[in-house]
Amino acid sequence: MLSLSHPHGHPATASAAPRHQRRSSTATPTSYRRRASHIAASAILLPGGGSSSGGSGDRKLPFTPPPTSPPGSLYQPFHPPPSPLPAKFRSLDLAQRLEVLRDRLGQWHEYAPLISALSRDGFTPSSIEEATGITGVEQNCLVVASQVRDSLLTDAAAFPPEMLPHFDSHGGPDLLYELRFLNARQRADAAAHAIEHRLDPKGVRELARSMKDFPRRRGVDEGWEDFDGASPADCLAFARFRQSREAIDVDDRVAELERAMQVVATEAARKRVETELERARRKAAGEEVDEDGEVDTSARPGINVVRLKYGEVAEASTVLLLPVVRETDGVAAMESAPRRTRSDVDLGVVEVDKAWARWAVVPGWGPVAEAAEEAVVIELADGRRLPWRTADEEPVLVIANRGQKEVGEEGIYVLEKGGRLVVERGRKLIEQGIAAAAAEVVIVVRPPRDEDDMISDDEWD
Repeated sequence: MLSLSHPHGHPATASAAPRHQRRSSTATPTSYRRRASHIAASAILLPGGGSSSGGSGDRKLPFTPPPTSPPGSLYQPFHPPPSPLPAKFRSLDLAQRLEVLRDRLGQWHEYAPLISALSRDGFTPSSIEEATGITGVEQNCLVVASQVRDSLLTDAAAFPPEMLPHFDSHGGPDLLYELRFLNARQRADAAAHAIEHRLDPKGVRELARSMKDFPRRRGVDEGWEDFDGASPADCLAFARFRQSREAIDVDDRVAELERAMQVVATEAARKRVETELERARRKAAGEEVDEDGEVDTSARPGINVVRLKYGEVAEASTVLLLPVVRETDGVAAMESAPRRTRSDVDLGVVEVDKAWARWAVVPGWGPVAEAAEEAVVIELADGRRLPWRTADEEPVLVIANRGQKEVGEEGIYVLEKGGRLVVERGRKLIEQGIAAAAAEVVIVVRPPRDEDDMISDDEWD
């Protein structure tokens, strides 16, 4: 039962009863509630009929005893983490540990845990550098590389322990540091590949990034399915394959594909890289490629397209002096250009049948020398007007033989259209019913690049 008491004590006197009876007849509900609010509970009943004040029927709150420990040992609820230090360094004091780091006493992976221990003791990278001479960047490299090295020891089947001494040299931390973002299996495969191919830190970085990035390219990049993601070499080859497709210049694309061919491992990947490399090489040679990326063999130019180099004419053993006409001059001007009548090979004196204002000097290439008597140079302001793909918008010189006018299917020819000299394929002219042209193209000469064979200002110092 609940026992209640008045805050001012129990009304034990006899006079209290009449007073209670006298006031109860006139008390209002409000005054009754006011008096009841000053009543406090002196005991709380617990389940089972007992109270918290004691007695045979008392029920106490449940109490969980502490876990028992084995006989003869003390209970220790806290277990400190294992020491990161190797056993041979645990007995050293602070000064001796700093000396080991300062003098590099032992292998790098042996004293690298000392850096982590010093950090736990309150040292900062700058204070460690001041005491040992090891920079903050090198500290981070040593600690991370040591952790990577330890992870390689967890699976002897994936990475044989006898291969670890390869990373014990001075460059070992830089190599292992690059593998920090890979999972355990990828680290083992990448480390074995790095040892087999003697990669430097830059090469290991490229390998690790390619392995990390390969799964993300699924369904995104064309050709992904031809490469094996379990092969580090294929991952690296795919990264270079992808870079080749992003290259703007065709020469850069060829260079990246050639680098991919150097490392590709599986047969399917090798065939894909070979196909892309062949396409890129033909495109670099001036061939046209259709919308599907397939090479159109019918678009291959049947003539040589060369690019001059600075100083090439001056260094040539033989040069040729040829008349030049503009593409806007028409066939009449091309036919009226002078022809060579006599040449003195010993003295280099050339005679022509008429005077002419514009001439071009070119090296004595074989095909041009054979057609020297009838050769003429047509100057095109834009090389994109040629019937094949060119690398850049640039002026070109088309050297043609006026002695060859009969159109053949495989040849390239010069003719006049709308008062302008144009270059067309023989196959297209035959389809149009044209059997004779103004001249047959011998060679196309592109101007030298500005960066070729140029001497910078620094080289004069």
